[in-house]
Amino acid sequence: MYLHLGQSIMIPDSSILGIFDLDNTTWSFRTRKFLDRAEEQGQVTYVGNDLPRSFILCQQGREEPVVYLSQVNTATLIRRAEQNGFE
Repeated sequence: MYLHLGQSIMIPDSSILGIFDLDNTTWSFRTRKFLDRAEEQGQVTYVGNDLPRSFILCQQGREEPVVYLSQVNTATLIRRAEQNGFE
């Protein structure tokens, strides 16, 4: 199955490592450092032009992880994933 992150971006739910709320996680120095490093390495994909509310960490196979910054909040993303049978 796939998870719709907003705009026209859909990702396979099997590649999702985690869905995180930006308001609750970016207070941590380690999270900010991780997101900064991912952006420097070109691993961040912005979904939409609005203020991001969540980030989704994904990895397929042995590829480098990808971070999607989405304007959709975590509760909505989790509800969509659960409706698709993702646990």
